[in-house]
Amino acid sequence: MVKKLTGLAALTLLLSACSTSSTTAGNAIDPALTKSPRDLAMFTAENKQCYDRSTESYSFVIDAHNHFRPFGGHAIPMHELDDYFRRLGVLFVNVYGIGQTLPVDSSCDYYLDCPDTLVIPSIKNDFRNASNYMEFPPDGLHLTLSMSFPNLAEPQWIKPQMLQLNQEYPDKFKWMGEVNLVKQALFQNGHQATPIEAIPKWADFMAKLREDKMPVAIHSDLGNDNEGENYKYLPLMDKVLELYPDNKIIWVHMGLSAELKAADPVKHIAVMKERLDKYPNLMLDISWRVIYDNYFIKPEIRALYVDFFNGYSTRILPGTDFVASRKKDFLVYAQEVEVTSRINLYLDDNAFRNIALGENYFRLMGMDKYQAPQICR
Repeated sequence: MVKKLTGLAALTLLLSACSTSSTTAGNAIDPALTKSPRDLAMFTAENKQCYDRSTESYSFVIDAHNHFRPFGGHAIPMHELDDYFRRLGVLFVNVYGIGQTLPVDSSCDYYLDCPDTLVIPSIKNDFRNASNYMEFPPDGLHLTLSMSFPNLAEPQWIKPQMLQLNQEYPDKFKWMGEVNLVKQALFQNGHQATPIEAIPKWADFMAKLREDKMPVAIHSDLGNDNEGENYKYLPLMDKVLELYPDNKIIWVHMGLSAELKAADPVKHIAVMKERLDKYPNLMLDISWRVIYDNYFIKPEIRALYVDFFNGYSTRILPGTDFVASRKKDFLVYAQEVEVTSRINLYLDDNAFRNIALGENYFRLMGMDKYQAPQICR
């Protein structure tokens, strides 16, 4: 049953009214319209108050996919991002770096604006995030630092760099990703699909991830809209799942991308179900508004995915895929949260609790301190 547009309804109206505003930090936004009543205490075992979907926000409390560093140029300061999260009631956030860094002397902020400019994975963003985290401890939020540096085509360097980060920041990094197995959007910038022959060579760092109980979020495009190429790269992810079934793996964007905007949803869902059934440690990330704009926005297609998510509700993680370039501001992030949360309106209560209210995330991360509130009946 579709729930009433409440909680974020005021924000939605605000975003419509401000649709022509610039993306600078100076936008005047009435805090009363965007101040969420959520706090961490609502997501502890001690909380006995149920969550009323008819009056409370349909937005997710978990942003499991958020890039605190941009591809190039300046980032939004972490303490400012923390304020964005608190205002919107996004209380649990994965702190990603960026797996594709433009050269320091590049004038570009976004790789698509600089075709032919080489982008290379770098550890520097992970150090910056960790340093900022230590300097600006999150108040009223739970942030999870993620290792975003790995070049999966050169796995021999990954475990040593993991150890380096852990030596500098002991017990701070709890996640790996987003790492690129194949990302077609980067092909013009020197990226290539990771050779399938490299995947068996991941054994050392994947074993370290299992030892540390760290999930890994993998960007692996299924294919593109060219005839016969919808599932061109599926064998790569299948090889990862075959070789590392005991690792906690999150398949980012369900394999969809800007290059695959017209996949048959019935077949796509069948492909996802087959892998979820075969690999119990696999989860799907449904972040990024590209998925909403090309799939969830269409009622007949959305209904198929809602049925899928309801049936596999313990295997789905939400997020924005926001990239914190200084050229963006609170309004931009608020729009991303609102759009990527719309699918939650159509989920049944069980799926809403697991996905939007974070039960899947807490379970995945072994966060015994936290649990999603029950839904009011």
